[in-house]
Amino acid sequence: DFGIALAVSQASDQRLTETGLSIGTPHYMSPEQAMGDRQLGPRSDVYSLGAMLYEMIAGHPPYDGGTAQAIVAKVITSRAAPLRESRDTVPMHVEAAVAKALHKSPADRFASAADFAKALADPGFRLPMTARATVDAAAVAAMAGMPSRRSTVVVAAAAAVVALGVGLYAGRILAPEPSVPVTHFRVEVPENVVSVSGCCGPQQAMSPDGEWLVYRGSGFDGDMLYRRRRGLLESEPIPGTEAARGPFFSPDGLWVGFWANGRLRKVPMGGGPAVPIAEMPNPAGASWGDDDVIVFSEYPRGTLHTLATSGGTPKEVPNPSGGAYYLPAVLPGGGAVLARERSNAPEDERAVVVDLETGEPTVLGYATHVAYASGHLILSGADGTILVQPFDVRARKTTGPAVAVLADIGLAGPSRGGEFAVSLEGSIAYQTSSNDGGDDLVILGSGGAVPVPLPQKGNLEGPSFSPDGRRIAMEVQGSGIWIWDRDQETHELLVPDGRVPVWSPDGRRIAFGLQADQTRVLWTPADGSGPFEVLIDSVYAVAPASFSPDGSVLAFVGGLEGAFGGNVGFLTVATGDIRWLIERDANEVQPIISPDGRWVAYVSDRSGEQEVYVRAFDGSGGRTQVSGEGGNSPRWHPRGDVIYYATEPNAPVMAATLSVGDGVRVLSREPAFSGVQDLNLTHEVNWDIGPDGTEFLFIELSGGARPGFGWVLNWPELARQMVGGRSP
Repeated sequence: DFGIALAVSQASDQRLTETGLSIGTPHYMSPEQAMGDRQLGPRSDVYSLGAMLYEMIAGHPPYDGGTAQAIVAKVITSRAAPLRESRDTVPMHVEAAVAKALHKSPADRFASAADFAKALADPGFRLPMTARATVDAAAVAAMAGMPSRRSTVVVAAAAAVVALGVGLYAGRILAPEPSVPVTHFRVEVPENVVSVSGCCGPQQAMSPDGEWLVYRGSGFDGDMLYRRRRGLLESEPIPGTEAARGPFFSPDGLWVGFWANGRLRKVPMGGGPAVPIAEMPNPAGASWGDDDVIVFSEYPRGTLHTLATSGGTPKEVPNPSGGAYYLPAVLPGGGAVLARERSNAPEDERAVVVDLETGEPTVLGYATHVAYASGHLILSGADGTILVQPFDVRARKTTGPAVAVLADIGLAGPSRGGEFAVSLEGSIAYQTSSNDGGDDLVILGSGGAVPVPLPQKGNLEGPSFSPDGRRIAMEVQGSGIWIWDRDQETHELLVPDGRVPVWSPDGRRIAFGLQADQTRVLWTPADGSGPFEVLIDSVYAVAPASFSPDGSVLAFVGGLEGAFGGNVGFLTVATGDIRWLIERDANEVQPIISPDGRWVAYVSDRSGEQEVYVRAFDGSGGRTQVSGEGGNSPRWHPRGDVIYYATEPNAPVMAATLSVGDGVRVLSREPAFSGVQDLNLTHEVNWDIGPDGTEFLFIELSGGARPGFGWVLNWPELARQMVGGRSP
């Protein structure tokens, strides 16, 4: 290895690093060499000699992987297994000498190859008892005598390797560069995917070797996991992951864990059916540790649990501080996790380390998402910036300042922060905003599409006309609920951090949810004159949808113990009583009460795909399917005899004409609007009809932008560049 590098360097008559060429085989690179340190000495070569000797004895190198990047990542972050785990006849002093040569810190290795050779020839050489390579006292006693014939051969071979290294070191002149250049590219998603974000945690994961990105894609075909291999242009769905969310990789990269339909599951990356692990109604992030134990958080309490990947009963982690911990990430060694301690105020959220035995948290600082790789924390905040910060895993504390490596990556939906995934080999994948320029809001009428002035650019949701049509309520993600007065041409911020505005029939109040605490529905006077009052206080996520014509009942979507996914509920405002429309084998969302109060339209996936249905508001009778081949986001015409609904983001909005008497019958289905693009449809109905039925309010994405991911290779080098060529 050294001789080839020297010969190439001499032939080129220049320092090879001036051309950016990386010299060295990843299996034998020292950690400092792999990180691109230009000041290398004999202790780096001692490491390389130790790596070659390790392979000669064990039959395999101390670190291996599918790619050079994966090997380098292990060189930097992992500790080699003791030699006697592979060859139990290896003398103790040889195992100890090789372990010292392979130490991560140059200061803890042999100062020279001669010292290495001396230790290999000394049967009494041992490491301090704190070192990983130590063994029990009985094993030491057993190995205290003369080495066997086989161990004598091992010692002789080791001495020969070291002698070779002593001779070659004198010619060393190389200062290697990182093995992978910093590269930044965008990942597109399939056309049928309209969103890659979602509730309760990141919806993407990277394999440890950085070869695969797995993400949850949401569209009219439902939710499913997709995978995209680095170097390929197309993503592909992963069979068996219907309704999945929250993907996470096993440490070996062979499995992907996810949650679907109230159960934690895992699916092999090499192909095969998904395997159920355990019931898990409302997770808020999960991580797979090296000891085949999954740590997950339970929503909404934010309690941490551990669970064997083979299944069984989850074990709750103690929580003496009473904190709410989300998005756990198991640290190397498995004794602790990184997590986000959640607060109702985004500025108060912070990253913590939680001890899995005691539950004691250690506060690290502000962040909405945190992960660990290559001796660093990777953090993001609500401003869409990703930072890296050196971190001592054993001491569980930061050891230097944070450095911003990416800015303005886009805010990823309900988490209100930049969502990302990180691999051990040095890659970051992050969600790009569904629209970098923000959404447009338009009113479609007889005069064509008229833009609605916006208080600020951003992602919009839930726009709706007031009952008299003079005002428009809208949610600007990351900002709150705004009211646009069409007569006065003014904007008013009604509810900071509010979401999903729903007008009362008299226009005097607005019901809404909260971005930070999605377990409550509140309402407040629409003119901003009164307090907030709680209508629903649940342990599950809830969102308002529509009022009955007299304002006495609020239809909403929420969870219910023992039921499947989302369910439609009806709140009697005066008494607080709730009744449910339950189909236990399906998700029901988007309940819209008819103008006469007799019917409710809603969306269910009971057939395997989303369709629009109608049934009696009082719960009597059966259901009538309104849409033909998929349907979403229903709205009633003010007359009550037509339901408009969407089918696909770029397809025309459909109009279903109904015969409404003792029951409901569909007379016809035909396209209503052909020029409306990218409705940005989600679990809430994201468009509206004016009170006279002649105006239609739509969200459009500026420039036709689509969701996707940014992918960065070799972020450690990027971090080093940010601080002038030294590691942050």
